[in-house]
Amino acid sequence: MSASKSVAVTARTPSAAAKTSASPAAPTPKPAIKPAIKPIAAAAPAAKPVKAAVVATVPKTKPAKTKPVKVKPVRDSFTFPKNEYLVIDALKKRAVGLGHPAKKSELLRAGIKALAAMADASFVAAIRQVPAIKTGRPGKA
Repeated sequence: MSASKSVAVTARTPSAAAKTSASPAAPTPKPAIKPAIKPIAAAAPAAKPVKAAVVATVPKTKPAKTKPVKVKPVRDSFTFPKNEYLVIDALKKRAVGLGHPAKKSELLRAGIKALAAMADASFVAAIRQVPAIKTGRPGKA
């Protein structure tokens, strides 16, 4: 900074003023003054683009994630025969033994997916193996 100030001071001396009046090109001393001012002014804008670049790179590092559409769960209740309820309990224990614990609802949903993936003949055969039961809550015994 002291070098730029000394350049500005030397340009304002009477000898420099005499040179500018003697020469027909008067704008030559003005560019000598302007470079002393421009580096100072240029230093401030240089800091601003760095900040803008940092702000611009932050969104690029975050990948755009599309959220899956949440399906609202439906609460339902139904009746199971005791022996089939025990099968669900056995399947839950089997899942724990295989290192993937599962809830009753997860087992039922997996069964629905398996039924949906079946061919029509296999699906009908699986449905025929399940006996129909009386709907509603069981009576108190």
